Amino acid sequence: MSELVLHHTPPSHPCRAVIAALRLKGLAFEEVVLQPGAHPEAMAEVYGPDRTTVPGMLVDGEPVHGSVAILDRLEQLAPEPALIPSEAVREAVLWGDGELQDLGRRLPWGALHWCPQAMGTFGSAGMLDPAGTDYAIRFVRGAWKYHGITAQRLHEDLQALPGLLEHAEALAAEGVIGGEQATAADLQIGATLRVLLVVEDLHDLVGERLEAIARRWFADYPGAIPAGTFPAGWVPSR
Repeated sequence: MSELVLHHTPPSHPCRAVIAALRLKGLAFEEVVLQPGAHPEAMAEVYGPDRTTVPGMLVDGEPVHGSVAILDRLEQLAPEPALIPSEAVREAVLWGDGELQDLGRRLPWGALHWCPQAMGTFGSAGMLDPAGTDYAIRFVRGAWKYHGITAQRLHEDLQALPGLLEHAEALAAEGVIGGEQATAADLQIGATLRVLLVVEDLHDLVGERLEAIARRWFADYPGAIPAGTFPAGWVPSR
């Protein structure tokens, strides 16, 4: 049995996808939990200067970086249960990583600009008091810079979201996601859908079918950003 060491941050949806895959395959692993905001430097020390994002995994000391590469490696280590049983699933994993995943970062962090006190709901603090909100404002500004968020980009993300969700619905209709057995696509796409659901303005867009897929594999996810947070007219209809 290989020795697996996973470097991750708790809020990260790609990390949660990898953890779900490890558990579905019954693989024992050691967790190294990194502090959000300080994690790029820690990741660079282990995985190299151009690999500062989470997740990363050491397989018998060999570095594997990124959720797609890790999911592929897990499939090699433990072929059963198969999480990538077809080329359609593999393509869906790549689509989830390349097209949808970043919106799971930019849209919640973007929404927190207008409701910074809700940052406390991602921990155990609930809605923050004024002093906590001052801290949250500074943290959210840093997150906007780190993720390259601007108001214009956020608006464009929101306008693009219905088309991306339509593609996810098509994958569900084809049985690529949402089947009886979990696939890597369920985990990769479902984790992003689940983090989008913390933004109540996006619930109607995600819809019941995709919400059920997300909650099936990721029942619990911290955070609650109330409806009406995004500026009026920014969230498109489904």
